[in-house]
Amino acid sequence: MTDGNESRVGVACIQMQPEIGAKARNVAHSVGLIEEAHARGARLIVLPELCNSGYVFESREEAFALSERLADGSTIGTWAAVAARLGVTLVAGFAERDGDALYNAAAVIGPGGVLGGYRKMHLWGAENLYFEAGNLGMPVFHTPFGRIACAICYDIWFPEVFRMASGGGADILCVPTNWVPMPAQRPELPVMANVLAMGGAHSNGMFVAAADRVGTERGQPFLGCSLIVDSQGWPVAGPASATDEAILVAGVNLSDARRNRQLNAFNHVLRDRRPDVY
Repeated sequence: MTDGNESRVGVACIQMQPEIGAKARNVAHSVGLIEEAHARGARLIVLPELCNSGYVFESREEAFALSERLADGSTIGTWAAVAARLGVTLVAGFAERDGDALYNAAAVIGPGGVLGGYRKMHLWGAENLYFEAGNLGMPVFHTPFGRIACAICYDIWFPEVFRMASGGGADILCVPTNWVPMPAQRPELPVMANVLAMGGAHSNGMFVAAADRVGTERGQPFLGCSLIVDSQGWPVAGPASATDEAILVAGVNLSDARRNRQLNAFNHVLRDRRPDVY
């Protein structure tokens, strides 16, 4: 909802546990969680990376069989129908097929249909065996409540991704993700992915909504710990459980993203950059 110069919206991150290969079950489960998030006031809802298919593919053939086109895929059609019925905007991860090429992608779907997609630019581990690196750059999608951009999982290890989004005018970065444990993680400290999300939000003056998965798939554990971060870098929801499904919801004012890039009377996180000396 917007009022005057403000852009207030309920944002949700859905933390779920897909089952590898069980697309129909995963999609039906995602719809139930979307409906619950909507009932709790969310109008922008982020789901995990590859949440309709599962993540740990055994072969490229398996990944290809579980992929679909953004324009007319069955999962996309189901998500578009629920977005229209509930009046919500969804950002959700899926394996995108474009001819014979595969991409680890996110669909951005509003009440009126598909707004577009994002393709993961930085591939992690065995993803390099199945997917092409993203070639769409950093599109920014305009919605009634603000401007959104997307990143996927390992993308947020690169500060350039945050800078591209903020430089393009995004108010919020939506991050479908499947975070895995990092080497030397100390149990008493926040997980590295949470630190990166908070730092990227703070140093670019924009919100971050990161929706992770949970569970272990074909021997690979996932971290959970989804969170929603405000434009000053502080969590406003989460981190969620490391093991259980969850729905995080936070009411945010996306107008703050444009205000809070101005840190004080002298400093602005984008204008203070020194590309002349970098």
